This record gives sequence, structure tokens and C-alpha cells, in this order.
Amino acid sequence: MALVTKARISLVILLCLVDRNGCERTGPFNPAEALVKAKNAAAGKLGPENFIRTFKAACNFRGNAMMVIPKGEFLIGPIIFQGPCFNPSSLIIQANGIVKAQADLSYFTGGADDTDWITFQSINGLILSGTGTFHGQGAKAWKYNDCAHKSHCVRLAANFKFNKVNDAIINGINSIDPKGFHIMVTVCRNFRLLNLKLQAPGDSPNTDGIHISKSNVVKIAHCVIGTGDDCVSMIHGVGSLGHYDDEADVSKIVVTNSSLTDTTNGVRIKTYKTDSPSKASSIFFTDLIMNRVKNPIIIDQEYGNRRSTQVTKTYSPNLTNTNFPFRKLKFSAFWFRFFVAYYTKKKKTSKVSISDVRFVNIKGTSISKVAVQFLCSKSNPCEGIQMNNINLQYVGPPRDQQPFESNCTNAKVSYVGLQNPPPCR
Repeated sequence: MALVTKARISLVILLCLVDRNGCERTGPFNPAEALVKAKNAAAGKLGPENFIRTFKAACNFRGNAMMVIPKGEFLIGPIIFQGPCFNPSSLIIQANGIVKAQADLSYFTGGADDTDWITFQSINGLILSGTGTFHGQGAKAWKYNDCAHKSHCVRLAANFKFNKVNDAIINGINSIDPKGFHIMVTVCRNFRLLNLKLQAPGDSPNTDGIHISKSNVVKIAHCVIGTGDDCVSMIHGVGSLGHYDDEADVSKIVVTNSSLTDTTNGVRIKTYKTDSPSKASSIFFTDLIMNRVKNPIIIDQEYGNRRSTQVTKTYSPNLTNTNFPFRKLKFSAFWFRFFVAYYTKKKKTSKVSISDVRFVNIKGTSISKVAVQFLCSKSNPCEGIQMNNINLQYVGPPRDQQPFESNCTNAKVSYVGLQNPPPCR
């Protein structure tokens, strides 16, 4: 990995998954012996203590350090890698093995700190890299996800949570079948997610790929995400924006050079209704390919009217100034939803101001006759919506005799270049 080899490493610590005495013994360090013992220990049900002890040794080292998770299989429950660290450059964690979460939900009921599986917290400078796989073993837990039917629900464990982690690179790893989200990024800055593979069945509930909140300068590139819920969500909390008063604005979002295949939604902005005014602005969707997408382009400010409200137990973040370029992403069998969502009663209209949203060079196929839909608030219409070179073709059931069209309500839209379907009347 180029990201790793460029740094001069003063200390390399192989994950020592043996008994306490073995890990704490004195004497010269033998990497080969440590690797053998780690592999031999991998078959057992292991607690997080050895992982934490190894991390602390690397984190507290005053030189450049690398923690290595060797090849083999490791089984652990919830774990928190707590900073701050004292390395002069980014701490490197090289993941080569297969790490599995405990399947039993009872391991994740120890309070807020045990809600998620692997948590990195309060670290400035982190590189998590390698070809390792992190398997959440979520299949047995998904039946307990009742957020679709219950207004007050507790979210299930994310495979990863990065909280207050700055100047980070997450590169090359695989995430499979989380109980909840794959990756949560909250209260972070200068955060890059590169070459990731995130996978879960299409019917797995609330298995968002990458969930971002209260973070700045976040970049996702060269990722393949196929999951049962949102590919990437940028929202307040866990469910949708609007569960709290006085929420922060959302701005400066860029989604570019991406492919979406067999998805329910393509690029989407949605809002709940709310009494508290806020803004969503400077949102750019450019150079996108839609392959058999049901709703390729959609703004929906009536979202709260069509489903029950979800209120999840979590923190209260915001999102501003996030530069979010996607490059050559290939998505398969997942839902992509960009959330700007606000909650209120059905009789109210959305007070969310949506402006300066650009859809540029979007092409491909739609399985819906309404390929472009802007359903905006009557009291707060969408403004500055620009459609530039949109070329979508209908590939749905041939018996559908309805025209292939755009549908706009309370939206001020301008058009440049090719428009297929035709512009709103």
C-alpha cells in the first residue's frame, strides 16, 4: 500500500491475541512468534482487551507506529479505540485478516459506548488500510430492526463509527453485513474514504453504506457499495433531519462521476415538514449514469406525509461545508438517498429552503415514466434549480402508456441543453 510504505515506521506491533501473560511478557519481540500465536488464537471467541492493548501500545508510542491485524479470523464484541495518540505522524492500522463481530445482540447492550461495533474516537491522524474484511454478522439481528414500524426505536450497531477523528484515510477495507450502518462519520474533518467495498443484501434494513454528520471536508472515491438502504446519507442524527429544533444548514455538497444501477432512487433531496427554518444550498450532482433507476432525479418536501416518523436514540449533529466528490463509484442493488429531512405534523409545510441545486450531465435509463420529480414546499418553493444536459430513456414496462415526463410543483427550474424527459410545463 503506497499510503503505508511512504511513511517511515519506527514501531510495528502485530496484534497479539494470546493470553494476558503472553501479551505482557518481557524480552525481545519476535514477530514470527507473535504472528503464529495470533493465528492460533483466532479460532476462539475473543474479547476486545488484546485489540485495545495493542492499539494503546501503538497509539502511545512517541515515534511513527503501525498496528497490524494479521491474516486469520478474529471474533470480537464492541470495541473503542480511544485517542488522543502521541505519534508524530498518522497512526497506521494495517488490516489483513478477517474480523467478525459477535452475532449475539446481547454483546451490544452495554449503553451508548457499546452501541456500535468498532469505534475510533478523538484521534488526529489515522490511516486504516489493507485488504481485510470486517463482517458484522448482522443477518440474525435484522429481524429486531423495528424502525419501519415503531416511532421510537434504537438503531443497531454500525460496523464502524469514527467520532472526532480528523485527518483520516480509510482505504481498501471491506465491510459485510453490518447489524446497522456500515460506516458512521461524525464530528470529523478532512476525512477520506477510498477504495472501499461495502456489501449487504438488498432487503437488509437500515444498512446505510456511509453515514455522515457534523463533518467537514469529507471525500469518498473509488468505492463499490451494494447495501439494503442508503448508499451515502448526509443527515442530522440517524433517521432524517428535523427530529430536533434549530438544526444546522446543509451546504456545499458535490456528487460526481458515479454510476447507479438498479436503485430505487438516484439522486434525491428530501425534507420533512418543520416549524424551524433552515437551508439546503449549493448542492451539485454532475456526470452521473443511471442504470434502470426507478426515481433518477427527485426533490421531495412532502416526505413526512407518506411514512411514519422515526425517532432514533443518538447524538444531535449537523453538516456544513462538506466537499463530497465521488469518482467512478459503481453501485448495485441498493438505495441511494441524499437526506435533507425534517420532521413535523402532516398539516404543516416545509420551512426548509432549498436553493442552488444543479443537475448536470446526467444520462442513462429509468424504469419510471416520471424520471424527474420536484415536489417542493408551497410556503417555501425550491429556487435556483438548474437542469443541464439531462438524457434519460424509459426502459420500464412497454404496456405503460403514460408519457415519459418531468413533474414539478412549487419549483423554479431553469434548463440548459438537452432535456429528456421534456422540461416541466
